[in-house]
Amino acid sequence: MKDQKDTLQSRLLDFFSEEEYKPLTVGEIEDVFGFKDADEFKELVKTLVRMEGQGLLVRSRSNRYGLPERMNLLRGKFIGHAKGFGFVAPDIEGMDDVFIPPHEVNGAINGDIVLIRVLKESFGDRREGTVTKVVERGQTSFVGTFQANRGFGFVVLDDKKLPMDIFIAKGDTLGAVDGHKVVVEIATWPEDLKSATGYITKILGHKNDPGVDILSILYKHDIPPEFPEEVVAAAQRVPDEITEADLEGRRDLRHETIVTIDGADAKDLDDAVTVTKNVDGTYKLGVHIADVSYYVTQGSVIDIEAYDRATSVYLTDRVIPMIPHRLSNGICSLNPQVDRLVLSCEMIIDANGNVISHEIFQSVIKTTERMTYRDVYKILEEQDAELIARYEPLVPMFKHMAELSNILRTKRAMRGAIDFDFKESKVIVDEDGWPVDIEIRERTVAEKLIEDFMLAANETVAEHFHWMNVPFLYRIHEDPKPEKLQRFFEFVTNFGILIKGTGNTVHPKALQDVLKAIEGMPEEPVISTMLLRSMQQAKYYPESLGHFGLSTDFYTHFTSPIRRYPDLIVHRLIRTYLINKDTSKETVAQWSMAMDEIADHTSERERRAVDAERDTDALKKAQYMSDKIGEEFEGIVSSITNFGIFVELPNTIEGLVHISNMTDDYYRFDDRQMIMIGERTNRQFRIGDEVTVRVANVIIEESSIDFEIVGMVTSYGRTRKAAPTVIHARKNYSDNKDGRNGRKGGRNEEARGGRGSRGGRNEEERGGRGSRSGRNEEVRGGSVSRGGRNEEERGGRGSRSGRNEEGRSGQGERRENDRDPRGRRKEGSSPGPKKGVKQKQKFYEGVAKKNKKKKPKRK
Repeated sequence: MKDQKDTLQSRLLDFFSEEEYKPLTVGEIEDVFGFKDADEFKELVKTLVRMEGQGLLVRSRSNRYGLPERMNLLRGKFIGHAKGFGFVAPDIEGMDDVFIPPHEVNGAINGDIVLIRVLKESFGDRREGTVTKVVERGQTSFVGTFQANRGFGFVVLDDKKLPMDIFIAKGDTLGAVDGHKVVVEIATWPEDLKSATGYITKILGHKNDPGVDILSILYKHDIPPEFPEEVVAAAQRVPDEITEADLEGRRDLRHETIVTIDGADAKDLDDAVTVTKNVDGTYKLGVHIADVSYYVTQGSVIDIEAYDRATSVYLTDRVIPMIPHRLSNGICSLNPQVDRLVLSCEMIIDANGNVISHEIFQSVIKTTERMTYRDVYKILEEQDAELIARYEPLVPMFKHMAELSNILRTKRAMRGAIDFDFKESKVIVDEDGWPVDIEIRERTVAEKLIEDFMLAANETVAEHFHWMNVPFLYRIHEDPKPEKLQRFFEFVTNFGILIKGTGNTVHPKALQDVLKAIEGMPEEPVISTMLLRSMQQAKYYPESLGHFGLSTDFYTHFTSPIRRYPDLIVHRLIRTYLINKDTSKETVAQWSMAMDEIADHTSERERRAVDAERDTDALKKAQYMSDKIGEEFEGIVSSITNFGIFVELPNTIEGLVHISNMTDDYYRFDDRQMIMIGERTNRQFRIGDEVTVRVANVIIEESSIDFEIVGMVTSYGRTRKAAPTVIHARKNYSDNKDGRNGRKGGRNEEARGGRGSRGGRNEEERGGRGSRSGRNEEVRGGSVSRGGRNEEERGGRGSRSGRNEEGRSGQGERRENDRDPRGRRKEGSSPGPKKGVKQKQKFYEGVAKKNKKKKPKRK
């Protein structure tokens, strides 16, 4: 019956999408479709009502149905901001977001699916709209801090994009006391002057207890920290060792020299590599990936849970795995000197980096050594005598790996792949989870060669299945939107770089030239970040549309099935099409129907993981700076907005110098040149300027850090060059047969565009297996934009935790001065009155009496 409903809904959507369609009544639609009996009519009415409820259709006052966009409405996701305004990202692909002023939000909150009407009086080129209907609530469960009162309480939400407190009646507190972090379920939504009401479903612990801060972030993003009992039980039934029966149909590679190269603390080792140099000068590269699909079978309880999670989440002090540790660290992990099942991709690569032949097959391996990035780096770069002696049989292979890595990297550079070289940091915490240091991670030759080999395998697998013309899951990165890229072109002219051409004709190599032009400049990190923000997010998609950043036509995710569900799907498709040789119409149709949903779901889950990781990183950095108030640091201006300037320290910590703290003059913001100018002194602050700042305040609850400027240091690069660096946005790359031509046809093994990457700064860099600190949009599904820098950037979507024009979301002033940085009350201090309690007490007492007889049923 469900299939019939879906079929009718699809038919209706196709019908309404026809160009000549005009809104019709139910009876008219019935006539068009030729329905005769009563059951068909009932099903039509039910389907129309359901689609109207989902916001897929709109019913006019004359009871005529039509698509929202045909009736001056748009359906999309509301992205809220702490200041009360928001943006709506329309469902229609490629359409720009619509700004929603605070007075037009009409009860929508962050994450809701809404219908909006675009206002005719929109300002300039920015469209504005009003919410006409909340179609579906994005979530009904939230995390916050419980504040007790006489006979009732309320929960102050952690997410500052949700500007509301939730009233909790006396019988619905679950025993929570003041200061508890809790999960609250909404019973009634706010309406007019009425507050939202709810009931507490889980107490996470006191806000000052060790580990509760990270736990709160997990529940805030609806990431389950534990596996259900049935999943754990299923994992326990998986054997610890492989048997002879498991080897049937597999190529035996246990005699080959194969190694894993990972971070020292990594436990889920999902890839192993080997390289040999042939007598004809070519290289044989073997990439062997854990065969997770052999153990996590389609439709099993482990598979269902893995699909829901879709990715492992790497936080400061813990990893939330996609599959249980018994699998991820056990039978699926390519641990040293034990037999393991893998899917292998072997490639023959010539001296120019072209893959001249390849083979994809199932095999069994036994890794020779478990190497670390640090040891491989010391062998190759520092010529460490002790390590060379210890791994003497492997040293020649490591040298061949370095040679092949350099060849692949050179080929990518010629092709135009964009190499972002962002500084990475890792927060070091003590046994209580409190940050004690921030380390800068170096990216060495060891990390680079693994990145290069993973990229080569991913591209090879993607192209193989593209030409098979079967349903498949690709990783795509669409071309940048011309208007965003054009703004970036205007921005870099301030640094003596002139890009000739327009945003809609740019080739990736032109952007690579920009990065080369700023290499070594103080402004390099921030210009790179601005360039990254001008690009679109990478995502999963059922069609091979190419990857702009990697400058390649074919790309997928094959190499990390332990921690990414899309990779597990790719392995499943390899098993179906290549190993089982099943390309029947039924199988192709089944995968074709499922691929859109898989792509959308895994892309969304990836963004969820990114948000949780950013929130954790911002929180720990705020905690680290909380005992440094009054201390001075050197930093660089990383962004400028109409409400202040952001300054980044060498350890990657970033804070806001609010415009109200720039007291030596009245400053105005020039959004074209991205500078702050003093009206009286003409003093200017530009991106890339070095400044000395003092830590003025830290609000841990908001993960916010406030700086104040002590004085300017010498500003490098401010004197314009005699002649600007000229870069052509669109060049003739026809002479380079390895270049990206944007077309699928006519590609072959010799002219396939090579194995591209951003110099490895992408989803395959792995960050040392468990540190994954987000080097660019490929690592985290897009924009490393720190968000919240101005109203145009979706009001802080990223991780400024609701920083806005006031530099505050309104909740920060709750911080008590009689507590130490860890939230513990100082000796001899008294609790004092709670702020805002008297003002709210009468109102909430009235609500408590009113709702006493209307206590919501618990779900």
